[in-house]
Amino acid sequence: MVAHKVRLLMTMLAVVLGVAFVAGTLLFTETLSKGLKDSSSKSFKDVSVAVRPADRDTSATTVSGQRRTGVPQKVYERLAGLPTVDAARGTVTGFTGVADQHNDLIGNGFINQGGNFAPGRNGADSRLHFTTGRGPGGPDEVALDAKTAEKGGYSLGDMVRVSVDGPVLTKKLTGVFTTEDGMVAAGGSLTLFDTATAQQLFLGRDLYQQVELKARPGTTQDQLRAQVDKALPTGSGLQAVTGKKLVDDQAAAVSSQTSEMNKVLLAFAGISLFVGIFLIANTFSMLVAQRTRELALLRAVGATRRQVTRSVLIEAGAVGAVSAVVGIVLGLGVAAGLRPLLNGAGARLPDNPLVITPGAIVISLLVGLGITVLAAFLPARRAAKIPPVAAMRSADAPQTPRRLVVRNIIGSAFAALGLLLIVVTVAGGPDNKGALLVGVGAVLTVCGVIVLTPLLSRPLIAAMEPVLRTFGVAGKLARKNSVRNPRRTAATATALMIGLALTSALTVVTTSLEDSMKKAATDGLQADYAIQMANFEPLAPSVVSEVGQVPGVSAVGGDSKVSLRIDGTARTVEATDGAAFRELFAVKTVRGDLGSLEKGEIAVSEEFAADENLKPGGVLKVGYPDGKQDRVRVGAVYAKNGLLPKLIISQELVGPHLFRAGYQTVYVKAGQGGAGDAVQDGIKKALGNSPMIRVNTQDQLFRDVNKQVNQLLYMVYGLLGMSVVIAVIGVVNTMALSVFERSREFGMLRAIGLDRAGVKRMIQLETLVISLLGALLGLAMGTFLAWAGGKVAQAAFEKYSMHMPWGSYGIFLVLALATGVLAALWPARQVARLNPLEAIKAE
Repeated sequence: MVAHKVRLLMTMLAVVLGVAFVAGTLLFTETLSKGLKDSSSKSFKDVSVAVRPADRDTSATTVSGQRRTGVPQKVYERLAGLPTVDAARGTVTGFTGVADQHNDLIGNGFINQGGNFAPGRNGADSRLHFTTGRGPGGPDEVALDAKTAEKGGYSLGDMVRVSVDGPVLTKKLTGVFTTEDGMVAAGGSLTLFDTATAQQLFLGRDLYQQVELKARPGTTQDQLRAQVDKALPTGSGLQAVTGKKLVDDQAAAVSSQTSEMNKVLLAFAGISLFVGIFLIANTFSMLVAQRTRELALLRAVGATRRQVTRSVLIEAGAVGAVSAVVGIVLGLGVAAGLRPLLNGAGARLPDNPLVITPGAIVISLLVGLGITVLAAFLPARRAAKIPPVAAMRSADAPQTPRRLVVRNIIGSAFAALGLLLIVVTVAGGPDNKGALLVGVGAVLTVCGVIVLTPLLSRPLIAAMEPVLRTFGVAGKLARKNSVRNPRRTAATATALMIGLALTSALTVVTTSLEDSMKKAATDGLQADYAIQMANFEPLAPSVVSEVGQVPGVSAVGGDSKVSLRIDGTARTVEATDGAAFRELFAVKTVRGDLGSLEKGEIAVSEEFAADENLKPGGVLKVGYPDGKQDRVRVGAVYAKNGLLPKLIISQELVGPHLFRAGYQTVYVKAGQGGAGDAVQDGIKKALGNSPMIRVNTQDQLFRDVNKQVNQLLYMVYGLLGMSVVIAVIGVVNTMALSVFERSREFGMLRAIGLDRAGVKRMIQLETLVISLLGALLGLAMGTFLAWAGGKVAQAAFEKYSMHMPWGSYGIFLVLALATGVLAALWPARQVARLNPLEAIKAE
């Protein structure tokens, strides 16, 4: 290690980066989990027992078809009167957005909450500390958390614009408070109403989502829960849970959420480490090759094969251990930096200290050590097989290609099996079972290509010969050097190939998905505008009537996805406006008449009709959310549509059975004057210019979707960037080591007339060849993965079709070439500085 410390530096850097990614991920998710758990536990610090509906659905009302239940006022009063209860608080919560002075939404739309002000016997609410003013005391008053009031520029007595389900409500600000609520700490807002107003807005009159009880001193949580259970009416559908269980449940939910994030980040860390394996294996293979005479002399003086193997593995273990320690230290910085980075993107994560756990440190250390030793195992075995007589051979003797035969056979078998599996599955048509087989086939094919890379490199490099010839002797030597050791060239190119393959595959799939979604929506939608809440909560039914009065609007209808039981099976049904449906959607009628929706009949897709053997005039048994059932006549069968599910029912039919009506989307069709800014502005004005309502044209709607998809894609690019960085390090490392390995060769070339510029150009061209080889194989493999992924996607999204992002491919190719140029700078400089005479006599 001491003798070759410079040569091992690049290898250590690759391990350091991979371990830093793993350690940073583990420490960040541990820190995030601890922060979220602490925030949630503070919310329940004064709760001994909570009473809530047994279905545990205490969220704000939506139009998903779920019937909302709560704790009645009479039950609340009975529980509050128990002798062991020191304090009782009924809570009602739901979404509430607050507009600032510029009519923009304050805070993160998905964690902006509203609730009821619930003072105790002393007139104070223990969850809050009022810095100024008081709690709301009537339907026209609200109180705001201090951060929201500051951001909005509100003072006591100001009129505050808030929105719950679309329309703007104007309330007087009576108080400003601070709170330890986790949502507020995460960047959201909290708006308080008086209890009666909150019940009317979020749930129902005299209903609470949850009643929280605090036990008197000397009464345990379990004792209080037992007394509460006795006090609850039989058959009420309510349950009592201890405060400890509330905290445990919240902690379990947080652990589940952070676990998913952990898996995603570790998957990308795994990709980086997988790429690093090629770099490590390549480094030790080259070091073993360079030390052939040294290792042979060791064998000649008595060293056994096992001793030689152990010496290489111990060297690798030492490199891995040192690199892992450095990587863990760097990982601390990664974990600390992720939170402000994500907060800057709007995540609003808890601001708690960094959590360092022994488990994360041990795992990171084992990963660094294990990966390095595993990658060095095959080179160590090859080192042990060096015969003592090799000490008398020239170190520059070319390697025999016989070892590649077995490799080529194995690679061909993997690739052939994978391609066969994919072709046979695709020929049978896409389905859910076929998707799994296509995925397995794709993995086998990729593994086969990785193994076959030495074989594939020869024809690809030969195809570059016409271009290399234009560079004269330097180009010819670069081509010959690239194919001199196919295994080394392949290992270097494979690292870059994997990063580009994943990047290009995701780019193709994302581009194809965007184009296919736009085409599917355009084919099925005739409406000019779509109105939605900014956080996709339901819109109030009044939105339809208000928009219908706007000049230039010819048709308007609310649309929602509702969960119903159809013939005993739970299904998602489109609940729409029967009268306006045909003007808003472009749906082809196969049989019957879609106008029958107005008559209270149901429409089914052609696929559903074939599966259930239905036709117009047939009858379906429909179970509604309120428990009632009805027999509904089938009025029409329609062709499959990318926007609509298999069943369509009118809002008029299903609305009376919902606990609270509302629409996920309101579609608007413009009149003869067509869509324009005047109509769009008129719709916004009719809705009070609510900051929570978006009025989008079709193009705006698709741009928003594409923006979200692109943000996800850019995040994935960033995560995959680490693997590409390691691949670039691999190219630099290979060329740098080749300078040491071929120093006599370079000295001889200089001695017979090749000047410094020629030697540098040779190294640069050789690096470019390797980078271009990795880029071409990566883009080809990425295209193949995207095609296989598209076949999987078609099982769920029939209108998915593959679209090639040639512009992005061009950028990837240019970046790969730029990588080659940059990777050659240091090795080329080292070569140019060699003294020809010193290099020729070097061992």
